[in-house]
Amino acid sequence: MEPPTAPRLSRPARTIFFDAGNTLLRMNYEVLAEQISGRGAPVTPAEVRLAEWRARVRLDATLAPGTSTESGSTSGRYLRYLLEGLGVTDEPRVQAITEWRRGYNLPVGLWHQPDPEAAAALRALADLGIRAAVISNSNGSVRSILTELGLARHLEFVLDSAELGVEKPDPRIFRLALARAGVEPADAVYIGDLYSVDVLGARQVGMEGILLDPGGCWGERDCPRAPGLLAACDLALARGA
Repeated sequence: MEPPTAPRLSRPARTIFFDAGNTLLRMNYEVLAEQISGRGAPVTPAEVRLAEWRARVRLDATLAPGTSTESGSTSGRYLRYLLEGLGVTDEPRVQAITEWRRGYNLPVGLWHQPDPEAAAALRALADLGIRAAVISNSNGSVRSILTELGLARHLEFVLDSAELGVEKPDPRIFRLALARAGVEPADAVYIGDLYSVDVLGARQVGMEGILLDPGGCWGERDCPRAPGLLAACDLALARGA
């Protein structure tokens, strides 16, 4: 089946839906750098961040239809890609870091820090009267993370795949969000970090997707790309102009 074509842009968004992990929330690069360095492979948080940006692109290419982004096999492959990007390939070290990650900060895991632009972007949208909400593949914890970080106060609602029993890119989760917000696809935009899951998922219901590409790692794509949340929101509000 051919992927859906990009929707035509006609007017600025009235509602912006966000992904959570790697969008409003970021990985704790510092603690992961400490763990990797402590196992004999010295790295900096900045190096981990760049490796993670590149790992997203590699992971996206492996996500066949029906693949869960929340499965252990997917998260394990993602971590391996990240470690390979740092030159960490010896199996005992990879296994040790993998085991540490499985037990770290449960049930939240590594994605428990706010993106540096998240609060500013959500406040700016609220000031403009633009509605914001979250559609996330998660394990049931994303609402509590956003609440603890003070980001949930700017959101109308949070849809968590674990609570709904359906994951992106399944169009049903996007339709649920549109119905709950009471908006048409042409009046909404989705901002996320994975092309096949976020952009193509939103596109299946006629909604535009904006791909976050902070490291310029995605190359040319048939969708708008933004280096950060503020720029992504600007794109959503300027479309059709």
